[in-house]
Amino acid sequence: MMAAQLRGEGDPQGLGQKIKDTLDWSSTGPEEEEKPKEREPMQNRAGESKSPYVRSHKMNPVAWQLWGAETIELARKENKLVFVSIGYSACHWCHVMERESFENDEIATILNESFIPIKVDREERPDLDRIYMDFVQATAGTGGWPLNVFITPDMEPVFGGTYWPGPSHKSNRSEDTVNFLGVLQKLSTAWKEQEDKCRLDAKQIMGQLKGFSAEGTFGHRLDEGGDGGGLDIELLEEVYQNFAGTFDTKNGGFGLSPKFPTPSKLSFLLRLGKYPQPVLDVVGIPEVDIAANMAITTLRKMARGGIHDHIGNGFARYSVTADWSLPHFEKMLYDNAQLLHVYLDAFLLSRDAELLGVVYDVAIYLTTTLSHGEGGFYSSEDSDSFYRKGDAEKREGAFYVWTKREFQNVLGTQAEPILSAFFNVSGHGNVEPENDLRDEFLDQNVLAVVCNPSTLASTFGMKEVEIVKIIKDGKAALRAYREKERIRPALDDKIVVSWNGIAIGALARVSAVTNGFDPKNSKLFMDAALKAATFIKNNLYDEDAKVLYRIYFEGRGDTKGFADDYAYLIEGLIDLYEATFDEAWLHWAEDLQKTQIELFYDTGGSGAFFSTAAGATDVILRLKDGMDTSEPSTNGISASNNHRLSSFLNDSSYTTIARETITSFESEVLQYPWLYASFMPSIVASNLGIKGVVVFSHERGEDTTINSSYDDSGENIKAFERQPRGALTTFMKLTGENKWLRERNGLVKDFRTIGKTRMMVCENGTCSEEGVSETAVEGEVDAAPTA
Repeated sequence: MMAAQLRGEGDPQGLGQKIKDTLDWSSTGPEEEEKPKEREPMQNRAGESKSPYVRSHKMNPVAWQLWGAETIELARKENKLVFVSIGYSACHWCHVMERESFENDEIATILNESFIPIKVDREERPDLDRIYMDFVQATAGTGGWPLNVFITPDMEPVFGGTYWPGPSHKSNRSEDTVNFLGVLQKLSTAWKEQEDKCRLDAKQIMGQLKGFSAEGTFGHRLDEGGDGGGLDIELLEEVYQNFAGTFDTKNGGFGLSPKFPTPSKLSFLLRLGKYPQPVLDVVGIPEVDIAANMAITTLRKMARGGIHDHIGNGFARYSVTADWSLPHFEKMLYDNAQLLHVYLDAFLLSRDAELLGVVYDVAIYLTTTLSHGEGGFYSSEDSDSFYRKGDAEKREGAFYVWTKREFQNVLGTQAEPILSAFFNVSGHGNVEPENDLRDEFLDQNVLAVVCNPSTLASTFGMKEVEIVKIIKDGKAALRAYREKERIRPALDDKIVVSWNGIAIGALARVSAVTNGFDPKNSKLFMDAALKAATFIKNNLYDEDAKVLYRIYFEGRGDTKGFADDYAYLIEGLIDLYEATFDEAWLHWAEDLQKTQIELFYDTGGSGAFFSTAAGATDVILRLKDGMDTSEPSTNGISASNNHRLSSFLNDSSYTTIARETITSFESEVLQYPWLYASFMPSIVASNLGIKGVVVFSHERGEDTTINSSYDDSGENIKAFERQPRGALTTFMKLTGENKWLRERNGLVKDFRTIGKTRMMVCENGTCSEEGVSETAVEGEVDAAPTA
């Protein structure tokens, strides 16, 4: 939206083209002039970073500097443009640009002499990434990584883009593209000859960015008593209609290619039917069934597609193709953690064993490949790797693709035809040439399930049980070969608090659901969640100041947590409490919520949470994350967290924060509600309230293990745990040991029960007692799938 507004009606080329025109792109390079005065040459400081991605550039001839006051002051002192290159470890095109440009001596010479080059990890500094991504999207009309921006010494952007080909670029496409060497030459000349013009343009664009970032947040409404009254439950019907209108009925997912998993959309569709009756009346019962089917269809298609690692575990970031067959192969913690939540909800709705198998698949990926030995989860796995030992150059997807000959050698004559038919493996490969820009997939196959065992049994004249065994054994053989012969992609082994928060909550929920039929794996998943939460508290939380630090890599990084670190971790801790009923996690969640409000909440009249803390000196703009992207909106999750805490603690101040947060985005949500799916639960809660269930267990011991069944509250707890996420509800279990929670919530402070279990439902500051159900949960799963 902002990009379209900045480009303006009737100006399809936008400000980016105007800047190009101003810079006189027709000239061939900088003119000769006097050499600058001698100075101490910059040294490459990438090795000093706490980011594995930034560190990986320490051998580049480019003299990379680190973002901070010292580097900005150097730019001011030398009056040079700053070249900011933002990427992340798993980014394929980031690696391509490094090979083509940042390892090139000619490029390095220009960068070192005419600019101040800074390398930034977007996962460490999402605030910088967001500011300059907004600029690039607004001026160029597109965005992505690597994100490359030229900024003034005052940190104001002048020109930017994404990947630019370097001198060693090779492509099977013939169209002309702007190359990075040309960009450097033009920008160097422009700054020397038109500095005043560059600065003026940058200030004008920054003024527009600031204006559009604030527009629609209704800074005056809270003072006038605005409470989100314009955001009613009819918006959910609009969101549904948009998703239904863009749904790909053939392949699942939304839109064409490239296609992303969009967990926020899938979560909305899955939980739609679990809202109170007024929502169902607005949306319609047939529509909520269609919504669930859209989500489940998408999840099945993804699970069978090439985006899913069928030999190992986990999902790649997105698919190049509409049918999920060809991914960009990087695997991200935030994607897999969100998908774990979504696949669990899909299983709970459908009771489909295939979806439960994917739940296990993703949970095992988190707790093995991405698991830090002391607790916590790593950030990502790279898309590129060496295809064979001894190779000199990495290739995208090399760890994951297969030739027909490899299948024959590994599987043998009986199994190979069956698994080739199952996974769509052919002698000439299954990647279309138009999707292979660098000829990396010649004769290679990306595995995707295209045939079911029943059909294969008929085709090969075998029993289905025999086909299933051959496939299972074949996958094991392929995995063993891959682990032995292939070079595994690089692992970004930094720990990011926000993404760990999502993983903690997802694993806690999976553990609670599976405990009844698979206690061994349930304990494994819960241990991982508890270990991660404990690791963060011990290593990335300042107990005295009650503040988070964002990353851990060989020790705690210097970057303090952003609003999303608090939002996602608070959500994960609330989920962890509802799986363990250990009030310590809820207590910490409230402490973090208080800090998030203190550091990030806009108290100037418009409400909602800024991404960056108050008083930050190294950013030129404080933004508020509203729309859902590859991660859910920070403000959407924060609103939900405050509603949940208000229910747990009977504290209306949190309800006020939640309502003010969604009110802050009222204009945008009314215009484009489908971009704000994560706001919908809070919109429902603000209109219809939030229900809290409190179970009082009779005091016959203080066993607080998961799904404890020593009393008759167990069935109520199971019933709660086995519901997909729906309307915001909370579930609290109290015994005589819950001292903090009883003190914190006056409604339950003096409630005691001896010899029996009682249950109460609390809404709007009052509670009423309800009977305790003894009914078994329908659809009980008897056995876990083989992991």
